[in-house]
Amino acid sequence: MIRPIALPPSPGLLALVVLAFVLPGLVGHDAWKSYDAIGIEIVHQMRVTGDWLVPRLAGEPWLEDPPLYHWFALAFATLSGWALPFHDAVRLASGSFLLAACAFLYWAARGFAREDDRDTAGAAAVLLLVGSVGLIVHAHEAITDHAALASASAAFAALAHVPRRPLAAGAAFGVALGLAFLASGIVVPLALYVAMLTAWAACREWRTRKALGAFAIGALLLALMAAAWPVALYARFPELAHSWWRMLTTGRDFSANLRYFLGILSWFAWPAWPIAAWALWSQRRQLGEPRLYAPLAAFVLTLVAVCRFSPAQDINALVLLPPLALLGAQGVAQLRRGAAAALDWFGIMTFSFFAGLIWLGYVAMMTGVPPRVANNFVKNVPGFVAHFAWLPFVVALAFTLGWIYLLARTPRGATRGVLRWAAGVALVWGLFATLIMPWADYQKSYRNVALQLKSKLPRNAGCVEGRGFGAPQLAALSYHAGLPTSRVTTGAAVECRFLLVQANPRVERDAPGAGWVKIADEGRPGDKSERYRLYQRSAR
Repeated sequence: MIRPIALPPSPGLLALVVLAFVLPGLVGHDAWKSYDAIGIEIVHQMRVTGDWLVPRLAGEPWLEDPPLYHWFALAFATLSGWALPFHDAVRLASGSFLLAACAFLYWAARGFAREDDRDTAGAAAVLLLVGSVGLIVHAHEAITDHAALASASAAFAALAHVPRRPLAAGAAFGVALGLAFLASGIVVPLALYVAMLTAWAACREWRTRKALGAFAIGALLLALMAAAWPVALYARFPELAHSWWRMLTTGRDFSANLRYFLGILSWFAWPAWPIAAWALWSQRRQLGEPRLYAPLAAFVLTLVAVCRFSPAQDINALVLLPPLALLGAQGVAQLRRGAAAALDWFGIMTFSFFAGLIWLGYVAMMTGVPPRVANNFVKNVPGFVAHFAWLPFVVALAFTLGWIYLLARTPRGATRGVLRWAAGVALVWGLFATLIMPWADYQKSYRNVALQLKSKLPRNAGCVEGRGFGAPQLAALSYHAGLPTSRVTTGAAVECRFLLVQANPRVERDAPGAGWVKIADEGRPGDKSERYRLYQRSAR
């Protein structure tokens, strides 16, 4: 007889759910637009140039992100490059940072929780993080925010031990914030440190001299670690250091950013935010306790810092997930039976439905039945030919059987809804990564476009200038084929013999004019928004 699943889930089951979510999709596909291609290209430039100090994209300095993530990713690529393509090896850093974030968040939630609620809180925090809708795709990209996510989670894990071991906790807190600065800049360290100072003043449990000394030690270690890379950059490239500082301290439109991030959090942080809101409401008389006050202050101040210093991009909301998960972990056990049942039912129906759609699409690609579904795959990505592979099929089948087992053998309990929700996220992503990934990669990869363009250039082509490129396209073409080497703006003089233009696929409005001959016109299969045209200056 198959035994039922114990609740709250054991660390082993938690690890299985986390691995089922994190591992699929890290390897097995090319660099994709947008953030994935940028991160991979920066690491690639570090390997090509040997310069670990200045992040570069297609040869140009890229100062929007400090280099901590790229250092780790290059180390992974160096160690595992013999077994994996470079871009796949780079993404292993993302998986490692996510696993670290889950482990730190588990210990943080246990440390903050009451004695009789630690197992439930630890499991709930991890499941709420993994189950966050906004993490599904970004979890498997080469982005620096993974390092910031892990560092913020480590900072919370350190803070949970402030009352018991203040000096060690303060030192670990400072180191974690220093790593967060080297990962993504000023937002996380500034917000979390100020939040903890307010918690020291507001929470009686923390209001001790030893705790204040702990935060002083943390500030010292934060300053020392955060200064390491900027000082080295200034010593070697003063002008780049000044540019980085101006970029770091440039303010954004706070009100516009606030509207943007509050809007995307409604789905990006689901279901963590409604459970966190319930935790605050149901325990509003205990808001002075660190388990509630610390993550609440951290969330509010991190949101303020993100709106003040970060562009309106959804990946910048990733650092808001740990405090929301910690708050939600304090509310899962207090959910009313109707609300818990509604979350459980909604998760079962939603993820079972999408899992069924993925299997239907897979069968249609392989057999042509039903024909309407099969035709949609062909129409959207012309030229793709599906091939059956045993290993992805067996893994997808294991995901599906595991989901059925989880539905059948999970008893009633406080964490059943969040467990099934996180497992449903892992199911849908796992099925996509095993069954649909070849089709998606054929559509999203820039490899063939880059190689076709490069094949039209003579060996002695010299420099190639690009026009109309965004950073993702520039990164992808540079990574796959070394194109282009520099960018020019519309209307500026072109110095090179060759000009590569990213333009509208239907209308050729961006041709350079007289004196130029088009020698290539390439695009990705089914792409209706981008076309790449290569021009050569005609001989006079």
